[in-house]
Amino acid sequence: MQFFTILFPIFCIFVVGFIAQKKLHFDVANLSKMSLYVLSPFLAFKTFYTHILTTEYLFYICYIFGLCFALVIIISIWSVVMKYSSKERCAMILSACFMNNGNYGTPVLLVFFGTVGFDLGVIMMVLQQFVMSTVGIYYAAKGSARDDIVTQKDVINKVIRMPVAYGAFLGILFQLCNIPLSKSIMTSIGMIGDASIVVIMIILGMQLAKIKITQLDYPKLSFALLTRMILSPIVACAMVYFMPIAPVYKQVLIVLAAMPSAANTTLMSVQFDTHPELVSSATFFSTLISLITLPIVLSLVGAPIPY
Repeated sequence: MQFFTILFPIFCIFVVGFIAQKKLHFDVANLSKMSLYVLSPFLAFKTFYTHILTTEYLFYICYIFGLCFALVIIISIWSVVMKYSSKERCAMILSACFMNNGNYGTPVLLVFFGTVGFDLGVIMMVLQQFVMSTVGIYYAAKGSARDDIVTQKDVINKVIRMPVAYGAFLGILFQLCNIPLSKSIMTSIGMIGDASIVVIMIILGMQLAKIKITQLDYPKLSFALLTRMILSPIVACAMVYFMPIAPVYKQVLIVLAAMPSAANTTLMSVQFDTHPELVSSATFFSTLISLITLPIVLSLVGAPIPY
């Protein structure tokens, strides 16, 4: 029952975006650009400015990047075997390698692990934001190539022009330099940044409204879902086994690895035209599938049962 309580508001926002697009026919690409270039940098700044950096971050940074690149390798090997194009490979990476450990993951952790799980969930949400602001944008930009002539330098230039990472770096810099910001300024930053969360989910609903079920690429979608919902927690189990952290933290990291695809990836795929229909479908279906897979993962890791 807890899962339905957590997911109901999320699906309500999807529905709002879906209906709005069907009735009003918005320009989803421009809305995506507004969220990515205007709203998201403020969210990144707020996230990194308000969460204190500690030495434990080193372990979690190694974990989050290690998990991401392990999944990238899995997708890349499968893409070579199936002879997928670079654009298709990048779309599958966006679909499978980044999890929704924010508006979905943290409430689940709070229900099953209490404040201990929630606090670690917030830390991982911060780090996941950084991974998506760098690695995620890199593959979204790489997937936007129209041909094989585009060089690595061209892709890097596209990543450099994205303001989200700069928002994150500024947040870290302001925190480390102890630069104080007034309450009114932080309120403004928070209002702009928090707006991006809802806008991203509405855009996902809009993108889903443009998808025709009969035209979905089910082989690619299926492997992306398999990687996201099953292979990801398995890889996480292998990684946390070697990490010198408390058992409860290992449980939390495995559960987070089993979360559905991040909605932010839809934003990136729309902006760079990296098969947005595949990425948005993976986000939607992985969220549905998580109703079945997450209780299984929670049971296998021995998560406390809430009463």
